[in-house]
Amino acid sequence: MKFDTIIIGGGLSGMTCAAMLAKNGQKVALVTAGQSCLHFNSGSIELLGFQEGKVVERPFEGIAQLNEAHPYRKIKTEKLAVYAEEARTLLAEAGLKMKGNAEKNHFRLSPIGTTIPAWLTLEDLITLETTAELNGKKLLLANVEGFLDWPTAYLSDSLSAMGANVKTASFTTEALAFARKSPTEMRAINIAKYLDKAQNIADAAREINRLGKGFDLVLLPAVLGLAHDNVDLLRKAVETPVECVATMPPSVSGIRIENKLRGFLGQHGAVVLNSDTVNNGFFEGDKLTAITTEKLEETRLEANQYVLGTGSFLSGGLVSDYQTITEPALHLEVEAHESRTQWTSEYLFDEQPYMAFGVKTTDDFHPMKDGKAVTNLYAIGSVLSGNSGIKQATGTGVSMLTAIAVAHNILNQ
Repeated sequence: MKFDTIIIGGGLSGMTCAAMLAKNGQKVALVTAGQSCLHFNSGSIELLGFQEGKVVERPFEGIAQLNEAHPYRKIKTEKLAVYAEEARTLLAEAGLKMKGNAEKNHFRLSPIGTTIPAWLTLEDLITLETTAELNGKKLLLANVEGFLDWPTAYLSDSLSAMGANVKTASFTTEALAFARKSPTEMRAINIAKYLDKAQNIADAAREINRLGKGFDLVLLPAVLGLAHDNVDLLRKAVETPVECVATMPPSVSGIRIENKLRGFLGQHGAVVLNSDTVNNGFFEGDKLTAITTEKLEETRLEANQYVLGTGSFLSGGLVSDYQTITEPALHLEVEAHESRTQWTSEYLFDEQPYMAFGVKTTDDFHPMKDGKAVTNLYAIGSVLSGNSGIKQATGTGVSMLTAIAVAHNILNQ
């Protein structure tokens, strides 16, 4: 089986690169092990949120000060804003309504009410320009009765600390009460399936109207539909302004991003090999000539170009034992401290060195193997070294911008 480009890894970076190539006419195959880390995503894309423990207001200014080893620094400065706009356009073409811009961060709310700088956020989720924006506002946290993955006590305390007057309440409907008969049904994904139906949204709106009188804003868990974004439908039926806040994983917002991007790939003819992993790569000189996968066994998949976007430790793109850290798919060179004692910091909230470990690449994102660059292979996203994605709030931005940079490298050959 021969393709123009084969992408290994079906997370945000892999899907972004595949989408860019497919919409530009390439024959693309995407090998994905299954559910991606987007199931843990808040519904936001972060460019650069923190630097040396301080909030970054203007991401591009902060990026210019990052260490030379950071993946962003391998992208030409004048291209960063261009690629950021292309990322926004791609999400819109996939059917995702996002708010925000790359010039200045806004704040999103975590499930416990922490304010985190972000670049783009789904339109149904609440965002703040400043942390003082809610001062003096009367807020109702309206939770679905029996739903435990939206910690309203923590959220209420955080919002109260911002100066808001907060009250919590719960509601249910006939459909949601039916779901509650089984405790396993009261998870975000299952609730969202019930709220995909217009009638069930109308019933929920009636209950929210009953509770929401006299409030400036009603905040709901982000569970309003999995296949459809039903927030606009609910807002038209509720008298008080409504915004949503991300829940604990699994995240309906993150799954919606994944589903929309998957749908976009299908529309543009990309071949997606689901629930499969690469188990071997065949090299000749400085090129990768073919790969095999667990499911296809002896069938060799061949392409002119290959892209590795398998992620970091969470998704299995990097693995460790007591002595070493390795990249398991193609056995590429990894940048990491040799001594295990240097992998972590003693204090939990310090920057953890292992989070910046990853595949070693050239400035053009070509990975290294046996001391030389593989010239028709690229690495993108969280598998790259030099990025502490959680500490810096850069993970999703690095995924999208390095994927777009590599897509341009491939298309310009």
